[in-house]
Amino acid sequence: MSQQANQQLTATIIAAHGRHYLAEADGVKLQCVTRGKKTNVAVGDLVRITLTSPDQGVIDKIEERKTLLYRSDQYKSKLLAANLTQLFIVVATEPGFADDLVSRSLVAAEAAGITARLILNKTDVTESLERTRERLQPYASLGYPVHEVSAKARPDEALAVLKPLLAGQSSILIGQSGMGKSSLINLLVPDADIAVREISAALDTGKHTTTFTRLYQLPELGAGSSIIDSPGFQEFGLYHLSEGMLERAFVDFEPYLGQCKFYNCRHLIEPQCAILAAVAEGKIARMRHTLYGQLLHESSQTLY
Repeated sequence: MSQQANQQLTATIIAAHGRHYLAEADGVKLQCVTRGKKTNVAVGDLVRITLTSPDQGVIDKIEERKTLLYRSDQYKSKLLAANLTQLFIVVATEPGFADDLVSRSLVAAEAAGITARLILNKTDVTESLERTRERLQPYASLGYPVHEVSAKARPDEALAVLKPLLAGQSSILIGQSGMGKSSLINLLVPDADIAVREISAALDTGKHTTTFTRLYQLPELGAGSSIIDSPGFQEFGLYHLSEGMLERAFVDFEPYLGQCKFYNCRHLIEPQCAILAAVAEGKIARMRHTLYGQLLHESSQTLY
C-alpha cells in the first residue's frame, strides 16, 4: 500500500530499543518515535501513528491494552509486552534453571491475567531429565502445564507440540540465557535471523541484537497468532504488585483466602491464618510461601 505523510494508521509495535520503535501495518514496517520523552510503549501494543514519511512515523496514541506484562525493581519498571494471552517459561535439562525466576514469572502472569505454561527443552539430555522433571513437579501440581520438547534434537516433534498451543494466541517466551529460547524461535520462525538483522538495522542497535524484545507474526497458525521473544534475564522483580494483588496471584492460596481470623491478615505471622495453616499441613509448598513473603517485602520498598 502507498503511504502518505500525515496519513494516520493503526499498527502493532514489533520491536523496541530505547526510544525507537518498529511498528508493522499491513506487512509494512515503520520506524517510529514517541512524542516528547515518553517511553511507555511496549512490544505488542496497538498504536495510532501519524506518518512523517513513507516508512517513518510518530506514535500519537496507545490503544487500550488487554494485558500488560512488566517487571520492576525498587526504582523503575520495565515493560516486557502488551496484549499477551499466554506466557511460556522456557527451562532446560541443562544448564540448571532458577526456581526463583520460574516462580516469579508465574506470579507475574497470574497478576497480569495471562495463561502460563512451562516448556522443558533439551529432553534429549537424558541424564538430567528425571531430576529436572522432579523439579518441575511442584509447578505442574499447581495446574501449570509442562510441555516437553527438544528443539535441536527432535525439531519436528517440538513443532507438533508447540504449534497447537500457539494457534490464535499472542504468546511470549521468557527464560534465562542458555535455555534454548533462540532455537525454539528459529524453529517456529524460520526467517527469524533475517528479521532480527532487519530490525537491528532499522532501530540502529548495532550488534546487540539479543537485547531487545521482538514480535513475530505466525499467520500460518491462524489470525491473531504471534510470538514474542524476550532477552534472557536472570531476575524478575515484582515490586509493583500490591499486597492484594500478590495474594491473588498465588493460585495455591485461593482456596484459603477469606478464611483467616483477621480480614487484613498478611499471612506472615498472624494467629489463626488459613494460609499459614495450609503451609503447616503441606497443602501449600513452603517454597511458595517463602517467595510470597519476599515479594511482600519488596512491594513495601518501592520508591517510584
